[in-house]
Amino acid sequence: MLVWTYTLVSVFIVSAISLIGIFTLSLREGFLQRILLYMVSFAVGGLLGDAFIHLIPDAFEKFEHHLIPSLLIVFGMMIFFVLEKFVRWRHCHLPTSERHPHPVVFMNLVGDAVHNFFDGIVIGASFIVSVPLGITTTLAVILHEIPQEIGDFGILVYGGLTARKALILNFLIALTAFAGALCSLLIGPHLQGYAETMLPITAGGFIYMAAADLVPELQQGCEVKASESALQFALILLGIGLMALMILIE
Repeated sequence: MLVWTYTLVSVFIVSAISLIGIFTLSLREGFLQRILLYMVSFAVGGLLGDAFIHLIPDAFEKFEHHLIPSLLIVFGMMIFFVLEKFVRWRHCHLPTSERHPHPVVFMNLVGDAVHNFFDGIVIGASFIVSVPLGITTTLAVILHEIPQEIGDFGILVYGGLTARKALILNFLIALTAFAGALCSLLIGPHLQGYAETMLPITAGGFIYMAAADLVPELQQGCEVKASESALQFALILLGIGLMALMILIE
């Protein structure tokens, strides 16, 4: 019951983040983009920190031969590549504009549903392994979800939806994370090695999101000041440092 409670509460918190978009309506686009880039920087550090400090070390402890978790990490990266390629799942954290177009609303909702479903799966699997690991994984997901949900809200509004309808749809889609979590909680304990296998796959997914989706967004634009680049770098290190500090709760 403890695992169920932690998992469902964590998924609810992650899902509730989908409502954050409403707070961005009063912000100027230029200011919002700068803030989001800093959030993305922090998310990069959180995802990489959780992958390399928590998930991967735990994964290597679970397997006798290191080749298996290594291949599963690569497999996790390929899963996320396929999702992005064929489901057109787009991790974009900047508001829509003429210079920054987005996919249609329907495809964004479908892609976001798949993404949230996998969030639920990895959160549930992490809590099955241990509560501390579940907490760090949830934190990494939250850091990534905040800028993503702001971007998703912007896509829906730009696509023609009212702010109210965009907020409701974004929240309902976010609830697919509960379906993923329930899959892990109901099926995982009955499949030998399920949680252990999900650890390196999740790590591969986090590495792919950080390196392939988020870092390229930080590299866009030649007009970025050296001070802003330094702050982005510092926030990446801060995200990694936060994950390192979380070792203390294990």
